Amino acid sequence: METTLRTAAKATTWQLSGLAVMTLIAYVLTGSIETGGSIAAVSTLCGFAAFFLHEKLWSCVHWGRRASNAG
Repeated sequence: METTLRTAAKATTWQLSGLAVMTLIAYVLTGSIETGGSIAAVSTLCGFAAFFLHEKLWSCVHWGRRASNAG
């Protein structure tokens, strides 16, 4: 099982990469870096929360895991 800190770190790095991509896409579509950045920021915050919750829920699912032999 992952720690909450690890899940948060993964969600943060994932969302930072998504923020850059979304800013570029929104800028291309709107022609405004400010509007593009705003759209990307809202998307990033929502995506962070969704990813974090998704990871925490999946950490409760035991299907597909193998027992650890590390001792």
